[in-house]
Amino acid sequence: MPPSNPSPSLAYTTELSRIDLDRVHHWIARKSYWAGQMPRQVFDRAIGGSLCFAAIAGGATVGFCRVITDRATFAYVADVFVDPDHRGRGIGKGLMRAVMAHPELQDLRRWLLVTADAHGLYAHQGFQALATPERFMERSDPNVYARLAEA
Repeated sequence: MPPSNPSPSLAYTTELSRIDLDRVHHWIARKSYWAGQMPRQVFDRAIGGSLCFAAIAGGATVGFCRVITDRATFAYVADVFVDPDHRGRGIGKGLMRAVMAHPELQDLRRWLLVTADAHGLYAHQGFQALATPERFMERSDPNVYARLAEA
């Protein structure tokens, strides 16, 4: 996929073999506010069912995002994370540009995501508050990972 780089030393990829998944799992399971304590086997299943993107700098994974999609009508953006030591350099914006430019994600009817604090980042790519929130429903199980850890 063509790079969308804010700096020449930064590359974006969807090649899982180039992504440090151990590092990404640590971020998502230990540093994110949304996936606290996600077990590795759950993370691996999530990766297997997603189109994953990473920002690579100097050979190291410094940012990550996955898209859950049928590649025809719908995409859900999840697990966007930039290493705290690399924030403020446009990596999150670059990841989202790479996602939106990916050839398998063109002409989708609907995109969704959930964020507590990065509305401005996603607004740059055309995301906005739900036009008809009354139509959306959810089924949430916030304690699932804790129960899995006990099993």
